[in-house]
Amino acid sequence: MAAALLIAVASFGQKKEIKKAQKAFVKGDVETAKTLLVTAESKLGTADISTKIDFYIALGEVTLADAGKTGYEKMKAAAVAFIKAKELDVNKVNQGIINNGLDNTRVALFNSAVTDSQAKKYASAGEKFYLSYTVKNDTIDLYYAAESMISAKDYDASLDYYQQLLAMNYTGIKKQYIALRIEDDETVTFASEADRNSELISGKYTKPSERMSGSVKGDILKNVVLILSSKGENDKAIALMQEAREQNPTDITLIRAEAEMVYKMGNIGRYDVLMQQVLDFDPTDPEPYYNIGVVAASTGNATKAMEYYKKALALKPDYPSAQVNLGALILNDELKIVDEMNSLGMSRADSKRYDVLEAKREGLYKEALPYLESALASRGNNPQLIRKLMEIYSQLSMDAKFSEMKIKLATIEDK
Repeated sequence: MAAALLIAVASFGQKKEIKKAQKAFVKGDVETAKTLLVTAESKLGTADISTKIDFYIALGEVTLADAGKTGYEKMKAAAVAFIKAKELDVNKVNQGIINNGLDNTRVALFNSAVTDSQAKKYASAGEKFYLSYTVKNDTIDLYYAAESMISAKDYDASLDYYQQLLAMNYTGIKKQYIALRIEDDETVTFASEADRNSELISGKYTKPSERMSGSVKGDILKNVVLILSSKGENDKAIALMQEAREQNPTDITLIRAEAEMVYKMGNIGRYDVLMQQVLDFDPTDPEPYYNIGVVAASTGNATKAMEYYKKALALKPDYPSAQVNLGALILNDELKIVDEMNSLGMSRADSKRYDVLEAKREGLYKEALPYLESALASRGNNPQLIRKLMEIYSQLSMDAKFSEMKIKLATIEDK
């Protein structure tokens, strides 16, 4: 009985210290709260379960407040404290306050991770996103952790996180709350229904509605496959992609992911087949046409490359990559023409041949020029493109255009 009374007295003393710490915390006196909790912790071994739960809840709250926006180690300690309180609270008496503490810890970790990501501190961002995931099991945090580790080039960690997501059949599909912004007629996505409804009251938005976001499973598989391929595990990559395609044969994101995989592996024939499937799914998308053109050009099929570059431009006239590549393809024979011109002698036959070749070269310049000039509109600071245009203008005696490009190039190079 005496021993039981001693334990009761000890627990009462600790509860008193914890209550004082909580009052100090509510008043904003974090330092006093920390000191009181240190005193309570020194006698925690003899305390009852209820006292221990109160202690860990208080420790979590005080430590999280002390962490501020950047104190990652303290955020981590707060998470440990709240999780310990949850484990002890088997009767779920304090689950509301504990879950609130975990929610606040998750928000602090998530916001700190976003800040790190914006500062391109991808490794620390990934670590924080992952801890945020373990705190509340929100799979979006795990997805962001994997993405951050990809950017940090920590492929082992990203592979682990992606594989966890695949095991959970994570797709990232969720309901989005949207409304039309009256000022510029743009559709805006809000973080929650409450946020959207709040903005609607302001009168700046109209036409509220909901939609489902797209699946990110294809992107996850693509990254996993590329990581496996980079590690030389092509058989695993192929098997994983085959399984995914069998389960989702019409998923366009998976078709694109497989196309990227086989391209990296050098299987150009299979890539071409898959790009055609992408086109069958959406013949109005210019990107597959462009990609097929790139592959055709790389394998020496200039006719096919030109055909597909032009198809891409028909759908998207301001497609700079297609414009540059098409211009370069047209000028592909320029060097051979110039070499032959330089090899000619002074005979009448050679002079005639020279005139033919010169006319042919000018024809190439005139054919390529509109595409390269259009590309300059969006790539105005590209020195290589400017130099090529200067060369063409010089050969075509377009002196004003040549001078314009010369000034433009000098301006860029002086910066």
